[in-house]
Amino acid sequence: MEPNSLKWVGSSCGLHGPYIFYKAFKFHREGKPRILSLGDFFFVRCKPEDPICIAELQLLWEERTSKQLLSSSKLYFLPEDTPQGRTVTHGEHEVIAVSEKVIVRLDDLVKWTVPDFSGWAHCLKAEPLKQSVLRELGTNGRREALHRYRESTLTSGLNFKDVQRERAHLGQEEDGRKVLVLSYPQYCRYRSVLVRLREQPSSLLIDHTVLALGGIAALGGSTRILYCRDTFEHPTLLQNESICDEFDLC
Repeated sequence: MEPNSLKWVGSSCGLHGPYIFYKAFKFHREGKPRILSLGDFFFVRCKPEDPICIAELQLLWEERTSKQLLSSSKLYFLPEDTPQGRTVTHGEHEVIAVSEKVIVRLDDLVKWTVPDFSGWAHCLKAEPLKQSVLRELGTNGRREALHRYRESTLTSGLNFKDVQRERAHLGQEEDGRKVLVLSYPQYCRYRSVLVRLREQPSSLLIDHTVLALGGIAALGGSTRILYCRDTFEHPTLLQNESICDEFDLC
C-alpha cells in the first residue's frame, strides 16, 4: 500500500462522541486504486500463512482524538478451514461466520486484502446479464434505479450516490459485488428464482419484482455467491496483532 493513500469517500453518515462514521474509503494496492464501502464482501488473508476468507465490511469510523481510521468486519471461512472441518452436512456453497466481529485499522485491513482470488472455486456463479441488457441499463436510467434499490435493501437506506459516482469514475462499479454471502433463506430463494427464470430473457433479472423475490442482478457478470447459516469460535483470530479490541464501540 502506498503511503498516505487512505482517503474517505463520500460524505460522513453519522457522529457519536469522538467518532465520525463513513460509508466508504479509497486505497491503493499494487499501484491500483480501489474503493470499499459498507456492505461490501471481499477476499482477505489475516496472516500470510492463513487461508483466504471473506470479509463483510460493516462499519467505518474515525476516532477524532487519536486520528485512527478504523473498520469493523464480519469474517466467513470455508468449513474445511474451521476447527470442526467440512462434514457431509455442509453445502457446496456454504461458508461459516466467525462469531465475533473484528475491528482493524484501515491500513491493516488493506494489507489483508487479496487482489487475486481466481483460485477460489467454492461458489455459485451468478447468472450474468447479456450485453444488450447492460447497454439498455445505461440509457434509460434503470442502472441508477437498480443502485437505489440495492441501497434501500442492503445498506439500511444510506445514500451511496456519491460513492457510486466515484466508483464509476474508477471503472469499478461492481467491485464490491464480486462475492456475496447470503443467508440460507436468501440463497434458497435465489436458486428458486433461477429455476423459474430458466429459458427466460436475462433482462428479467433486473425486474424489481424478481429482485424482491430473491433475484440478483450481477452487472459485472463475475459475482460469486455463497451462503452462511452457522457461526464458530475462531481459536487464534483474537491473537492477531492487527485486531484492535480497545476500539470496540459496544
